[in-house]
Amino acid sequence: MGWISRRTAVVAALAIMMPLGLAACGNDGDEQVEVASPSTGVTPPVATSATPAVPLDLAITPADKAKNQPASVEIGTMVAGGTVETVKVVDGAGKDVAGAMRADGTSWVPAKTLAFNASYTATVTAKSAAGEAITRTTSFQTMGRPGKETGTGLYMFDDHTYGVAMPVVVEFIPGVPENYRAAVEKRLFVQTDPPQPGVWSWVKGGSQAYYRAPEFWQPGTKVTVRIGIGGMETAPGSYGNQDRTAVAEIGRKLEMKVDNSDKQMKVFEDGKLIRTFPVSLGRKKMPSASGVMVVMEKKEQTVFDTREQFGPVEGYRVDVEFAQRLTWSGQFIHAAPWSNAQQGRENVSHGCVNVSQEGGQWLFGKTLVGDPVTVTGTEDKLVTGDGWTAWNVSWDEFAKGSALPIPDNLKTVAPSPSNTP
Repeated sequence: MGWISRRTAVVAALAIMMPLGLAACGNDGDEQVEVASPSTGVTPPVATSATPAVPLDLAITPADKAKNQPASVEIGTMVAGGTVETVKVVDGAGKDVAGAMRADGTSWVPAKTLAFNASYTATVTAKSAAGEAITRTTSFQTMGRPGKETGTGLYMFDDHTYGVAMPVVVEFIPGVPENYRAAVEKRLFVQTDPPQPGVWSWVKGGSQAYYRAPEFWQPGTKVTVRIGIGGMETAPGSYGNQDRTAVAEIGRKLEMKVDNSDKQMKVFEDGKLIRTFPVSLGRKKMPSASGVMVVMEKKEQTVFDTREQFGPVEGYRVDVEFAQRLTWSGQFIHAAPWSNAQQGRENVSHGCVNVSQEGGQWLFGKTLVGDPVTVTGTEDKLVTGDGWTAWNVSWDEFAKGSALPIPDNLKTVAPSPSNTP
């Protein structure tokens, strides 16, 4: 038994500066090539013509005296014959604005949304390998506060600990149109320590985007996130309402696996079986979904009220303890002492994973939001987007949802069997 409707959640977190890195380029000097003589076998030096040096040049954007720039504007840098050495941005009062270069050196990104209807000046210096320097300066003004905004949510909190399957989940209200997603994705920054590269994948309709690596996070990983779309156009005439940030940690590795064939839940910690519980799943009219799900939220006490959804006959209102949400459509793991006699024998719930009172309490005290739950053998399949379904597809399928090209090192990856549905 169990169902509860989705609550719209928009989670704000404290601002943090996320370094993006500064790219550097190498330079090849003049060289000599030695060629073996066919008559003597001696290898005389043969001088080659030196590659002409590319003249140092630098162009930056926005254009000088540009107006109505978005509050997310980046300082674009186009360099020939050298690399960017410094970028300094100040506001109208001469106060420094924090920011960092992108790793590819193409632009400088402000650490947070710029002020609306405000003036800024950017000074960029580039240097050649020979030490020659060139400086360009541009002044610009940001646009006024937009009349239409896109709401944003980040389902991650500062200083929280999550399970190894916790995707970075961003919500957009309304969704981001397909032709805007690549630009938005470039402003979704994730840094992991130790490094575990991943990609973003969009849910159909653009209402959510997930970020994950090919495999579950390593226990102890530090995850730093910045959703830097405050003041950025995310749809025609609509701009991101604010930046969102979070710094969180990944805890121990805990997995729950539920098999309908024997109606048992097995709990694994660090790969070792630590508990087994009999369960009762969804009856035939309301089967539980098979797939790889993630614990999304936990409520020690709550009320399931489905009368409006299912009507007076199928609907019900019941107090529930130790509930852990798995889907937006209302599937939970929860204590169900009323079905003790059926647990391990037959399915009588409305789609939830029923366990005993003792089992529900033990699980509730053991789990973290972000722990993976795999259900197999039921009559229904998990629908993409019904919950945090980032792990319910193969890596190749997940990566196809990115709006940007996939890095070469992530194009062909074989995840471990425990991470594959």
